Amino acid sequence: MSPVEKDQTLTPSSLGSSMNKIPHSQSTPGVSGSKTPPTTPRRGGKMLNVRVQMLDDSVTLFQVQTKADGSVLFEQVCKQLNLLEADYFGLEYQEGSTKHWLDLEKPLNKQIGLSLVEPLMRFCVKFYTPDPAQLEEEYTRYLFCLQVKRDLSHGHMQCNDNTAALMASYIVQAECGDYSADDYPDHTYLSSHKFVPHQDREMEIRIMESHKRHIGQTPAEADLNLLETARRCELYGIKMHSAKDPEGVPLNLSVAHLGVLVFQNFTKINTFSWAKIRKLSFKRKKFLIKLHPEGYGYFKDIVEFIFETRNDCKSFWKKCVENHGFFRCFTVKRLPRQRTKVLSRGSSFRYSGKTQKQMVEFVRENFVKRQTFQRSQSFRHPGLSHSSNAGCSLSAHPLLPLANSEVTSLAGSLSPNAVHRQVVPGEVSTAQVVHPTTVMTTTSDITSITSSQHSYSVNDPGDTPEEVDSPFKKINGSTSCLSSMSVKENGVMTITSSTPKNHVTNGSLGNISNDHYNNLSTINTAKDKTSTKNLEITDTKRKRPTDRAYFITKEILMTERTYRKDLEVINFWLRDEMSKEDDEMGQIESVNMLLNLIDPIYDAHSLFLKDVEMRLNSWDPPCIADVLLRHFNNLELYDNYLDEHLNVLEKIDHAYRTNKKFEAFYKDFEVEKVCYLPLSSFVLKPLQRLLHYSHLLEKLIRHYGSSHIDYNNCLEARVKLLKVTKRLPSALRRSENFVQLCELERDMVGIDTLHVTGREFVRQGCLTKFSQRKGYQQRMFFLMSDMLLYTARVGHMFRVHGQIPLNDLFVEERTDNPTQYSFSIYSNNRVITIAANSQEEKDKWMEDIAQSVQAYKGERANIEPPNIYLSLKSCSSSDDMMSNNGDCNGALSEINGGKAPGAAQRNNTTVHVCWHRNTSIGMADHLKATENQLSGFLLRKFKNSNGWQKLWVVFTNFCLFFYKSFQDDLPLASLPLLGYSVSKPNEEDSIEKDFVFKLQFKNHVYFFRAESEYTFGRWMDVISSATQHSGRMRLFSRKDSENNYSDII
Repeated sequence: MSPVEKDQTLTPSSLGSSMNKIPHSQSTPGVSGSKTPPTTPRRGGKMLNVRVQMLDDSVTLFQVQTKADGSVLFEQVCKQLNLLEADYFGLEYQEGSTKHWLDLEKPLNKQIGLSLVEPLMRFCVKFYTPDPAQLEEEYTRYLFCLQVKRDLSHGHMQCNDNTAALMASYIVQAECGDYSADDYPDHTYLSSHKFVPHQDREMEIRIMESHKRHIGQTPAEADLNLLETARRCELYGIKMHSAKDPEGVPLNLSVAHLGVLVFQNFTKINTFSWAKIRKLSFKRKKFLIKLHPEGYGYFKDIVEFIFETRNDCKSFWKKCVENHGFFRCFTVKRLPRQRTKVLSRGSSFRYSGKTQKQMVEFVRENFVKRQTFQRSQSFRHPGLSHSSNAGCSLSAHPLLPLANSEVTSLAGSLSPNAVHRQVVPGEVSTAQVVHPTTVMTTTSDITSITSSQHSYSVNDPGDTPEEVDSPFKKINGSTSCLSSMSVKENGVMTITSSTPKNHVTNGSLGNISNDHYNNLSTINTAKDKTSTKNLEITDTKRKRPTDRAYFITKEILMTERTYRKDLEVINFWLRDEMSKEDDEMGQIESVNMLLNLIDPIYDAHSLFLKDVEMRLNSWDPPCIADVLLRHFNNLELYDNYLDEHLNVLEKIDHAYRTNKKFEAFYKDFEVEKVCYLPLSSFVLKPLQRLLHYSHLLEKLIRHYGSSHIDYNNCLEARVKLLKVTKRLPSALRRSENFVQLCELERDMVGIDTLHVTGREFVRQGCLTKFSQRKGYQQRMFFLMSDMLLYTARVGHMFRVHGQIPLNDLFVEERTDNPTQYSFSIYSNNRVITIAANSQEEKDKWMEDIAQSVQAYKGERANIEPPNIYLSLKSCSSSDDMMSNNGDCNGALSEINGGKAPGAAQRNNTTVHVCWHRNTSIGMADHLKATENQLSGFLLRKFKNSNGWQKLWVVFTNFCLFFYKSFQDDLPLASLPLLGYSVSKPNEEDSIEKDFVFKLQFKNHVYFFRAESEYTFGRWMDVISSATQHSGRMRLFSRKDSENNYSDII
């Protein structure tokens, strides 16, 4: 028994003193200072006194009715603590040798027994978040730190001594403040407190030396750094449960956010991820994990473990059910428990709380800024104190643990002056990075955006930890425009574009004014009073490398993180959704083939990502080619992928067109926010990643020169890569063409199969077509290698109005110029007048049509053309066929009824952007875009202040996607760049920062700031590839794009 459980028996007279130990409830607004804990109303029935041991080891007595559900007691505890993020926590009790979580939907007397006198329960962290940044409140992070402190001291979180000392030093920093040699001349100030089970003099010296490195950190920053360090430990959040395998080998099982883990002693030997688990069950003492067979074949696999007792087995099964529900599900269905009195068909237990997704949204909708709360006083020196940073924006910057040699050299050698010399730039390479910043404090109801719960990587090394003037705001629905926030006097917070004062701020993307593009929502908040004060935080920052090779390596790391996230869309999310379907869906060959191809690539890149992170963290040796060279040993995986991926795409398309059930599943999956691009685009990501490696290797080789130590490794890596990439251009062109035709087909009505053998996509875009009845009407044109289609937008689809075979077509410029930028198309004695929105667009179309006609007549003159004739009359006017008859109305009903569910996700594709931006895009542009992809942190300027907001930005498919961090699964917003211009700010913009670029489309202006000259140049390069103009000159020429694309290999 613990000292509290054995010695402390609370009476009404002693209750007040125990309550004084609860720090948060006495200092939180809206909570009275009463020292009497809440109780359930006395409506008859026996009352039960329950002792609850808090995370700071104080004990509080609660009175509840014995027949009350567990939720009554848990709500009283959370109310006493004024805890908002309550679902991370639970109440734990022990029966015999088995620990159980309090079941919130089950009466207390059926869980802890009426015979117990003042039973003891422990308030603990129940779900260990893999990303501490997801915890919104400082107080929640403080409670998590108390749990980590307990786990560390009890030996549950085992790690090496250096890491344990570093975590203990963060605990000391949060509770004690800055190290002072006058107050703490030696390590004995740590001796009265237990941090690890094996604590001795040497360990205390390690802790002291690490404590010296944290000067200037506030308690909130120390808490966040502690959690960031703890989450990287393999045993973070791990609670062992003894079991045996069928052969009787002793094992330990645990459940975590990523699945079920198997240990031998404290060494992890296996992981069963949630994505690969089909079902969890128990039968008496046997715990059964039913796995998805490889590739969803016919041979099922069941893994069996044996517990000591049935209760142990069932308890662990319950914990697995709850962890899966909390971390893996978006929502959990609330079903009433079956209470059969005759025969039971198994346990009716289900997870009944909020999922992590639901809880994060709930917290951000109900968040109220807190005042400073009282922390533990166990270490606090009378003369030292820190204020809480409640409500401020924080980012974690944990240090690396000290090596043994560093501890030896530092021990006993630091005088009071040496403590201050320790943080001089250049002397300690791992000093904390803190920049001068402007911090906005506000009492408003501020919300922020969901982060991902699937995050296994360490924090970004070398990121600029810019503090921002306002946290993120939630943007409802599918977003396609970046936004900034402004607070009006009435307390309504609106989101508007960042534009100059004389520009229109209607919240739309240029001329995209329909409902689906006007995604910038208004967020209602309580009335607030915003006060801004400038806090110049003067601390020295770590001296980071300025070598160009460092930034190239950092680009590899940034893009590798995004690449792994893209692979997860298929390997985790698609696999998980398929696992929820029936056996018929599970046996679709094309999806099984795709999963089997992606899975080994994902595993290889997960290891590669860790290697790159470690190298960039230390940057010793200052090179990366040796890491690439080791990774390129896995390139045979890409050989296989190159051979099979097009076959997979074709089979998926066939299943989509022939299997209605799979078509519905496919559309539903693309609607999921995690699938931010068409699913077929993710299939092409491995091929595109090879282009990125080739491009970055060439940069390194040009930078190094033959005398560099990394030069030979770069050459060797390029040779290995060339063996795979030599056939990549032709394969990628075929695949990109197939994907474009399939995606266009899914956006059209009035055509059965757009993809036929020999047909190639050339250009798509918006033009105006002249009709004698209606004048000039906006139409979407699609130029193929054998025909020209024109369509009109109906709902969220494009209905085919006409088609013109290229064998009877020629184009010429109008001499009479009925309207600006007009030209004529002739076919079968019929003339169609078309107008573009600019001279450049006109030239693109005329040139591409002429070249396509010439190629079609020259190369295919002796080949019978495919059957391209659709249900519509060839060369007929769309306006003649779109009269007020039932045909059009019927098509509209079909579109709205059958196509609308996926419309919200598809309106961000290039065809819709071209329609709304009145522009066009060609196949050469798509191929150029495969080379120009980038991701990393950018700072976006607010409209009405000088503040900058830090965002994780991904550029792909002509669009910027914005995230709170690289660990997020879901983008906050997106900004299609077709039609935008990119340039440096001019004097009128009044931007005084370096490395800032400006994006502008008509009245919509955004400013983004990069961290270095190299990253600024890279963002300018890749963004200019997607924009039609850049300042005074056109940076993206479609003629150059084909040449550049063929030259990159």
